[in-house]
Amino acid sequence: MALISSPLRTDWPCQVKTPGSYDWERSAAKWLRELVPARYGSYPAMMRHPVLLARHAQIQVQHEIKVARTALQTARSELPRLGMSETVIEHTIKMYAAEVTQLNHIARSVRAVSQALVDHNPARASH
Repeated sequence: MALISSPLRTDWPCQVKTPGSYDWERSAAKWLRELVPARYGSYPAMMRHPVLLARHAQIQVQHEIKVARTALQTARSELPRLGMSETVIEHTIKMYAAEVTQLNHIARSVRAVSQALVDHNPARASH
């Protein structure tokens, strides 16, 4: 029997415990904190409400994708003016392309964790 791949199975980060398991929200918050600038860790609201942290991580990763895409799209025209050799330019283009791919995977993982946090939020059930 073939296993059906679900978004949770393919996009769920290995650093985060399975939703509903003991301490899974803490593992989600720890992982999400690694995706945002360190200063956000000092905001109590972000630490008390992992859904807020997940929201900010989604925004952060989307901006990182835009930055990496811009760097990729402009590398060939801008790097020669900075004195970069063709070899360096080609390696840089490959690096940015790999980064865009990795960031897109991270974005899917953040969406999966965000949705699980919303679905398992006890405060939502009481409203």
